[in-house]
Amino acid sequence: MSDATLHSITQDPDDFAVQIADSIESFIVATAEVAKGDEPDSAVPFLLLELSQLLLAGGRLGAHADIVPEERYEPDTGPDLDVDELRERFARMLDPVDVFSEVFDPYEPRTAPVPARISDNLADIVTDLRHGLAHYRAGRTTEALWWWQFSYFSNWGPTASATLRALQSLVAHVRLDQPLADLAGLDTDEGLADEALAEEAGRVMIEEIAGPLGLGRGDLTPAPEADVQS
Repeated sequence: MSDATLHSITQDPDDFAVQIADSIESFIVATAEVAKGDEPDSAVPFLLLELSQLLLAGGRLGAHADIVPEERYEPDTGPDLDVDELRERFARMLDPVDVFSEVFDPYEPRTAPVPARISDNLADIVTDLRHGLAHYRAGRTTEALWWWQFSYFSNWGPTASATLRALQSLVAHVRLDQPLADLAGLDTDEGLADEALAEEAGRVMIEEIAGPLGLGRGDLTPAPEADVQS
């Protein structure tokens, strides 16, 4: 019997490490399922739910005392698995609401928002989580927890938080009957005219987001613009 198999058998299901690993593996599996595109109309609300649950595990890691690895140098986990296909699938599925505006550090004075992509962020999060999971499956529990905690603070935590905010905003626009504003300027490589980009975003909201939330096409019809007084 391998060390990794023995490790998985002897772990207490109530153990902190088991709970964190289960949450992380559940997110990775669920994200891969969404990326298959079998139910694209449910992608946004489903990702909203999955990221919320993942960040609960992240919050537990963040509130935990500093985890110190047993080894001075991190053991090699082998090559990271390719997530390009996952990234591309989400980019196609979420286009053109894939791009959103993000502020990296809300406590940095006068930080300008920068464009980010939900598809890029999801791929980056999965890459970080898989790295720690490789340690965990090899029986290096402390190393896995150290990596997940460290990368929660340094990368996947802020990335997941920003992505959750973007998805929450999309759902809120639908629920509150607030069509997206003109998205021109968020991304410079879309190749669409300003008016066409905004119109396309509205179409996606109606056809791909409103349905699973129980809203009809009329619920997302933009209100007529107010007359501007000269």
